[in-house]
Amino acid sequence: MTTWQSLVRDVPDFPRPGILFKDITPVLADAGAFAAAVAQMCEPWRDAGLDAVVGIESRGFILGAAMAQALGTGFVPVRKPGRLPARTLSQDYALEYGTNQLQIHVDALPPGARALVVDDVLATGGTLEAALVLLRQQGAAVAGAAVLFEIRGLGGRERWNDASPLLAAAAY
Repeated sequence: MTTWQSLVRDVPDFPRPGILFKDITPVLADAGAFAAAVAQMCEPWRDAGLDAVVGIESRGFILGAAMAQALGTGFVPVRKPGRLPARTLSQDYALEYGTNQLQIHVDALPPGARALVVDDVLATGGTLEAALVLLRQQGAAVAGAAVLFEIRGLGGRERWNDASPLLAAAAY
């Protein structure tokens, strides 16, 4: 197991009883581990001809912005409701422990822009699926999705309804 993987810690019963939360803050706090995780996530996308990295709130912002910088692309935030200042598109999604909504600015990406969707964890796949819908509504060309790690057994991979690759740096 690599250094960054060993720093991911389990937090039981967060944010609700019965949920085992995978906390990546120790990875982010360690400069070497953070750099190694971002480098590993970037590697498959170096020659993908990306125009933008699309990061999902909130930890997808951290990883996505670092990846965008490393890959030489722009960064586009996908946020929870009411946090983007201009006109938005919205998409509802289901979580392991409830429901929510994601939004993107209507002018965030021009049609045909090659975008990579980034989030920290693939669990049920709801947030990635919602981001994919939003990008399709904008006419973006989805190059794929990258997550720091995948939690197997929650059906998330099956919800990635796209021909583009969905790559996880690690799995639990």
